[in-house]
Amino acid sequence: MSKVAVIIVTWNPGHYLSQCLLGLKNQTCKDFKVILVDNHSTDGSLAHFETEWPEIELVKLGSNTGFARASNIGVEKSEGCVWIALLNPDAVPEPTWLETLMRAAEQNTEFSFFGTRMLDFHDPSKLDGTGDVYHVCGLAWREHHGKPSADFGLKDREVFGPCGASALYRRKDYLEAGGFDESFFMYFEDVDLAFRLRLKGHRCMYIANAVVSHVGSAYSGKRSPFSIYHGHRNRIWTYFKNMPARMLLKYLPQLLLSCIASLLWFSLQGKAGAIWKAKWDALINLPKFVRARKTIQACRTVSNQDLLRVMGKGWLDPYRNKL
Repeated sequence: MSKVAVIIVTWNPGHYLSQCLLGLKNQTCKDFKVILVDNHSTDGSLAHFETEWPEIELVKLGSNTGFARASNIGVEKSEGCVWIALLNPDAVPEPTWLETLMRAAEQNTEFSFFGTRMLDFHDPSKLDGTGDVYHVCGLAWREHHGKPSADFGLKDREVFGPCGASALYRRKDYLEAGGFDESFFMYFEDVDLAFRLRLKGHRCMYIANAVVSHVGSAYSGKRSPFSIYHGHRNRIWTYFKNMPARMLLKYLPQLLLSCIASLLWFSLQGKAGAIWKAKWDALINLPKFVRARKTIQACRTVSNQDLLRVMGKGWLDPYRNKL
């Protein structure tokens, strides 16, 4: 039985998937299994998959259930594994990616989930991210996105959470925290899970030498109405589920300011429909997530100070990252 399962969720993955799988085939660490969960792809990319990749467990779903649900299904299928590594089909891992992550997990037992160094697939001289920043206003972004890869993100360090495109979690902790929130469909589900894990006392470490090249939004489109809608709806739900009461009250003005700014910004960019619908749907469904927070907060084991230590707090930081 393998110690780690690599879980890939696909939906019309096109030509990127073969590059991802070749990257896994060339890993220096060989003791792992791969579970591919397909959200009812219709582009023909998996037509000969079982013949070409017989060693990979393929789970075919009857509809597009979203990244969150499909990932949870993959985790359920990984019974017997201690660790689960999530990898997007548009992320190509370097040969030592998994070996480096597993070594980090063994050597840093005070951490239970890990993020990786992500290069821009089309321009490796730039970073796609070095772990997720979560700001007290409820926005999140990938640290060092777009920065020169030769100068930034070169050292291991603690981060709020990993980008779900390339991450390692202890399976037991993932399940005990409830996994990804399937209401989210996709976007912000990794931030939400990181928040719930942190409330339970778990910590996340960024591993600089665990490297993937990531296309990013290869299927939904960068700044598309789809990504704007889901991202900005889900960030509100994440905030009201997870933010401890005193912190919520203290930083609520920053949340409201960021919401107003995002409404104005995306409206001026011609995306008014997506951003206004996101805020409306977040609001009308908010009672469900306010109810969920009772259970989440009852399981909290860390202080507000512990959380603030790994959060972004500067008033202008979210606007420098274009909301």
